[in-house]
Amino acid sequence: MSLALNDIGDLLHFLNYLKDKRFWYTLEHQRDDGILVLIPLIGIRLEVEFLVDRVEYSVFTGDESVLDDYPALFELLEEHSA
Repeated sequence: MSLALNDIGDLLHFLNYLKDKRFWYTLEHQRDDGILVLIPLIGIRLEVEFLVDRVEYSVFTGDESVLDDYPALFELLEEHSA
């Protein structure tokens, strides 16, 4: 899996990555132009939103900033993978 996420076209690749790493996730459709992937981890909740023209994610550990450092996203997932 590439460490870059560009837009909604990368959604299936990302879901397959999560499945291969045995992450539990849910999908939500809250915005007209995107799909939200919710990934609960121990002490952390990730929200990765795949939009028509970009991908945004938030890490909830008390700080609700929106981030775009994709290598850090995958590093976090690797740290919590089985």
